[in-house]
Amino acid sequence: MSCRPTSRLRSGPMRLLPDTHAALWLLDEDLRLSSRADRMLTEESNEVLLSAAVVWEVAIKRSLKKLEAPDGFAELLLEAGASPLAVSPDHAEAVAHLPWHHRDPFDRLLIAQARIGGVTLISADDRLRAYDVRVEW
Repeated sequence: MSCRPTSRLRSGPMRLLPDTHAALWLLDEDLRLSSRADRMLTEESNEVLLSAAVVWEVAIKRSLKKLEAPDGFAELLLEAGASPLAVSPDHAEAVAHLPWHHRDPFDRLLIAQARIGGVTLISADDRLRAYDVRVEW
């Protein structure tokens, strides 16, 4: 996997929360990342958040050999300018109040983080649109 230059991600007016695939595809410059999502995530005026839930999902799936990701995946994104987003007790508790449109525990936690933080999710997963969060792709 390749890594984008460290100056590509910046803070700014839009706060964006990429899901796991979007974060990995951004790092790898993978064409599966839509051109719109790529523009949003690399726009210097936007803030890209890296959820601990994404890092956790990558770690679990890498250890199970279900996902390929570069060593130091989280560090690469943080060095590129992403801001860390911890999982708080409020985030974890909010998952219990979500309707069951989606069963993936990592995505449900991202939805809770997006709702509480008022941030935009970046995801190709159309099932996330069933929730009252902004999803872009």
